[in-house]
Amino acid sequence: MKVKKSSGFTLIELLVTLAILAVLAIMCIPMTQLAFQRHQERELRLALREIRLAIDAYKRASDEGKIIKEIGSTGYPRDLDVLVKGTVDQRSPQRTKLYFLRRIPRDPFNANSAISDSETWKIRSYSSEADDPQEGDDVYDIYSSSTKVGLNGIPYKKW
Repeated sequence: MKVKKSSGFTLIELLVTLAILAVLAIMCIPMTQLAFQRHQERELRLALREIRLAIDAYKRASDEGKIIKEIGSTGYPRDLDVLVKGTVDQRSPQRTKLYFLRRIPRDPFNANSAISDSETWKIRSYSSEADDPQEGDDVYDIYSSSTKVGLNGIPYKKW
């Protein structure tokens, strides 16, 4: 009598394969989270640089007399939205507008989609100290509203 050999996988082979796949998946999760955090940090760096350059350009335009500066004001924008809405160039005969940003980038660590892009940032006014940033009449600097710490060990709000 001939015994017919069946082809296929045994239950043990399937269980070993599934166990190996589970271990590989568990090892990939931390690497994926790390890659996502690096991506968010890169976005934060770019957004901070873009907004800070726009704030500096606004201040420079104010110092050059292109923007009306009220008596006693610092020459910095009163809020972030001014950088997008623009302001009239006082030196231009055609009264063209000066724009400093196309849009305000969001803080990548602020997941609250119910607030506007400009509200995702914390603001430091010119009159506040660097170690204790406070809001005021103008926007001298911005920082992240996140309480998390970066991969370099520095809190995102200190970037």
